[in-house]
Amino acid sequence: MPDTTPPAAPPVAARRPTQSTHHDVTLTDDYAWLRDPGYPEVTDPDVLAHLAAENAWFDAAMAGQAGRIDDLFSEMRARIKEDDGSVPQKDGAYRYWHAYEAGGEYRKWWRRPVAAGEDSGADELILDETALAAGKDYFALGALAVSHDGLRLAWSVDDDGSERYVAQIKVIASGEVLPDRIPDTSGGLVWASDDQSLVYARVNDQWRADTVLLHRIGTAASDDVVLFHETDEGFRVDVGLSANENWLVIATGDHATTEAWLVPAADPLAPLQCVRARQTGVEYDVDVLDRGDGSAPLLYIHTNDDHENFRLATAPLHDPAAWTTLIAGSDDVYLTGFELFRDFWVVESRVRGLDRIELRFYNDPARVEPISFPDVSYQAELGDNPEWATDRLRLTYQSMIAPRTVYDYHVATRRLEPLKVQEIPAGYDASRYVTERVEIVARDGTRVPVSIMTRKDRTGPVPLYLYGYGAYGIAISPGFSTVRLSLVDRGMAFAIAHIRGGDDLGRAWYKAGKLDRRTNTFTDFVDVARGLIARGLTEPGRIAISGGSAGGELMGAVINSDPDLWGAVVAHVPFVDVLNTMLDDTLPLTPGEWPEWGNPITDPAAFALIRSYSPYEQVRAQAYPPLLVTAGLNDPRVTYWEPAKWVAKLRAVKTDSNILLLKTHMGAGHGGKSGRFESLKEAAEEFAFILWQLGID
Repeated sequence: MPDTTPPAAPPVAARRPTQSTHHDVTLTDDYAWLRDPGYPEVTDPDVLAHLAAENAWFDAAMAGQAGRIDDLFSEMRARIKEDDGSVPQKDGAYRYWHAYEAGGEYRKWWRRPVAAGEDSGADELILDETALAAGKDYFALGALAVSHDGLRLAWSVDDDGSERYVAQIKVIASGEVLPDRIPDTSGGLVWASDDQSLVYARVNDQWRADTVLLHRIGTAASDDVVLFHETDEGFRVDVGLSANENWLVIATGDHATTEAWLVPAADPLAPLQCVRARQTGVEYDVDVLDRGDGSAPLLYIHTNDDHENFRLATAPLHDPAAWTTLIAGSDDVYLTGFELFRDFWVVESRVRGLDRIELRFYNDPARVEPISFPDVSYQAELGDNPEWATDRLRLTYQSMIAPRTVYDYHVATRRLEPLKVQEIPAGYDASRYVTERVEIVARDGTRVPVSIMTRKDRTGPVPLYLYGYGAYGIAISPGFSTVRLSLVDRGMAFAIAHIRGGDDLGRAWYKAGKLDRRTNTFTDFVDVARGLIARGLTEPGRIAISGGSAGGELMGAVINSDPDLWGAVVAHVPFVDVLNTMLDDTLPLTPGEWPEWGNPITDPAAFALIRSYSPYEQVRAQAYPPLLVTAGLNDPRVTYWEPAKWVAKLRAVKTDSNILLLKTHMGAGHGGKSGRFESLKEAAEEFAFILWQLGID
């Protein structure tokens, strides 16, 4: 029988020094052995024993918080409408939607003929995630695609967190699942025009999507036809459809350079047409305007070739590299994307970090119609708009205090029609809360935006939950969350630091936090915390901070540099072993990550810089704040040994007695546990840890 006695002390990992030399610098890694040599299979008994010991210590240390965790989970769950569903959306002859049943972890996907009424009994279940997930510790739906004729459904599933999706096909009317089984897809699936073929991207042994293939129904996946193969190990491929679904768009690129190819969806085996050959540092995405009115097809291109905030250009299909500016790039307006429809097109942008959506019209270029939104800090975006010929737009709006609202925007009357406001069964009174957007001056004079939510009756300094990410040009939008109410209603403030490294304020904001300017991300976060202290919102040592993945790297950097500021720290699947990972070109993501971080293999300056901030390399003998770390054994993005090594090193050298916990999900990947309630349990654990360490009841 296994010993179930709770451990009395945290595990101490063995030190087994491994050395490597780069650019005349010798690195010593005491915990490199935690990487199983058979990865992605993890079977090494020493590794598994250590992870199990860490999980046992997590369970023992958190046992005293069980009641608090249960309370938090119960109140979080009470804010979720259990039998919730999406707003049906018309796509051809059907309206499609998904819905949860009460108590259900996963969705069911439905459709109904457009001609049938809601009470007609014509609802048709096309996919049941709950049934597919039965008996599995992890389940994630990658794609769901209905054929153009509405007869078949293709979908893909990841059931271990490895993000290797297996695709299958079924006949909707009969429910018959065809024998076709396509392994190792990257998730997405696109039907060719004949409805007899699927186009998809396949990941290789290193989890790099490098090939686009055509699968014909009824044939073996091993016989699938290669349409495109990417030879650059740093690039990843993807495939999609043009807005009118007449063209397949194959895109390839890394974090700095892209290239796109077109092929008719009715003839996927035709020669590919390159839009413009890749040029280092130039990114673009493309769609095809073919209105079916006799006019020549026209390409619309969103590119940063002559302005870092992107411009919009057009080009004739017969000469796709001849780009003519339609909307010029601007220092003030960050063009984030566009969507084409038959009678109009839509531009999405951000101005000083706030989302903007505007309509434009082919036949009247001077006509520009922005859609207006309330609140000083918010998130607004286009929703699912599958139809080429439409007179309305589906979009969503939310702010830190305004629940998510789904609208239809009626183009002819310029009217926003609310279709659904997020329902909170436990009750929610927005008038009890306030949101504001402030700017904190960083140490180099840069003004960093911060979105804040507090109770309106807040007085004096309060404990603060501060969230940050700051990487890959990913903006953190100030959206709504019922989960965070569990902190705010206990007197805490909640804030998002829109630090450099994200593209919250445009492409220059992103560039100012990558490569040789990476440390701006870390100092911005620290300066935001100090600025909020100076404004009287909070106090040193009463700040809980949280971040995941590259945001976990942020957590590691700021506890090394300014440990006394933080009262509790949560690092989810943290990218903390940056130097060793960027030195290992056999890992799935490394070659594609060099444009983001630099290549320490070939560049001594990049090696020195990454070494100077890599959280694992910079762990030192000092006091650290209380720390909760998570990992996923099957995580292909941040491998499990990064957080495991980091925690082992921290345990060995830190001088404090503050708690340090590592929880590894043994059957999950980068996103943690699947299922809407299982994810709430993880949030409840995180918040319980924070409240415990900050001394909040």
